[in-house]
Amino acid sequence: MNTLPLKVLFVCSKNRWRSPTAEHMYRNDSRLSVRSAGVKSDARRRVNEQDLEWADVIFVMEREHKKTIEERFAHLESPPIEVLDIPDDFQYLDPELQELIRGAVEPELDRFLSR
Repeated sequence: MNTLPLKVLFVCSKNRWRSPTAEHMYRNDSRLSVRSAGVKSDARRRVNEQDLEWADVIFVMEREHKKTIEERFAHLESPPIEVLDIPDDFQYLDPELQELIRGAVEPELDRFLSR
């Protein structure tokens, strides 16, 4: 899977704070191509089959997001889904949120990019 850029899908509940922040943070990273989506029906942009077919890896903010994707798209072979364990306690681009995202995502990126 060592073709660049790595296609990363960031997922949270409503695609308003956490996943758009992650997408914004990594938008200009030459190692990656990024998208974000939410799992809830009222998400700003709801995760869909095309997202799963596009992605090399999915980073979800909570374990519940992984479960929702696995159930909703059980008919698809999804890429690896990694849980970041980032709570919904932050606004868009909150510096603490960015720090949590970077701390959770970077080790995973290193792992995927070194394959």
